[in-house]
Amino acid sequence: MNIEKTKQFEKDIIKKYRRDIWTKFIKGIKKYNMIENGDKVAIAMSGGKDSLLLAKLFQELKKHPLVDFEIEFISMDPGFSEDNLKLHFGNAEELGIPLNIDRSDIFEIVQKISKEYPCYMCARMRRGFLYNMAKEKGCNKLALGHHFDDVIETTMMNVMYAGTFKTMLPKVKSKNFEGLELIRPMYLIHEKDIIKLMKSNDIVTMDCGCEITVCRTSSKRYEIKQMISKFREQSNDIDKNIFRAAENVNLDSIYRWTKDGKEHTFYDDY
Repeated sequence: MNIEKTKQFEKDIIKKYRRDIWTKFIKGIKKYNMIENGDKVAIAMSGGKDSLLLAKLFQELKKHPLVDFEIEFISMDPGFSEDNLKLHFGNAEELGIPLNIDRSDIFEIVQKISKEYPCYMCARMRRGFLYNMAKEKGCNKLALGHHFDDVIETTMMNVMYAGTFKTMLPKVKSKNFEGLELIRPMYLIHEKDIIKLMKSNDIVTMDCGCEITVCRTSSKRYEIKQMISKFREQSNDIDKNIFRAAENVNLDSIYRWTKDGKEHTFYDDY
C-alpha cells in the first residue's frame, strides 16, 4: 500500500470533494435507505474509476459509520488482458483495498453468443456472477458503482431505443438470488466529479477492460452520452431535469403503463 497516496486520496474524498462526492454519497444512502444495521455489503470492483471510488467511500464510511455493517470487496476477471489485470490489482493494492477476485470466461462466451449486443449480454452475465460471489460470501447487499450519469443515460436509452420509460433504480431486490439486494450508493454523484478526483490524484483505471469491443468507438450508451452533452450546451439543467422526470411521473397524463406485470390504461378510470 502507498500510505501517502492513500491518505491524500481519502483526505480529498472527505475534504476537497466533500460537497460533490462524500455528501452526495451519504445523502444517497440515507435518502434511499440503502444500508441497515446488520447488513453485510459486497462491494463489486470492476477495475474502473467508479467502483474504485465506491470501495474507498465504503472504507471511509466504516470509519464514520451510520449503522453497524460489514463489507467485502469482490471482483471478477471476465478475461482481462494481463495489463488490465495488473492495473486492477495495482490500484487496489496501492489504495489499501483487500481484493477478492474470481476468474470466469465471460468475454469468451459473449463473443460467441452475442456479436450484435455484446455489452448488454456481458453486463448481465457479469452481474449474475457477482450476485453469486456475494451470496457465497454471506452478503445480503451487493453495491455497484453506477453514478448519476449512468441513471440519466439509462433513462434516455430506454426512451430513444426501447420506446419505454424506465430508469435505473437506486436499489433492487434480486429475483434469482433470494435475500440479496442490489444497491447503487453513488446514485447522486456526477461522473465529472469522479474524473476530477481521479485526475487530481494521478490515478489511471480501466475503461471497462473489454477485449470484445476494444476497437469500437460507438455504442448506444456512448451515443446517448454525446446527445446529452449536446443538450447541455443549450441548458445547464438538462441533467437534473432528466433525473427528475423519473421522480415526477404523472399517471393522469400517461396513456398506458405496467404495474406488477399487469397492464393499465387511462381508460381504466375514464
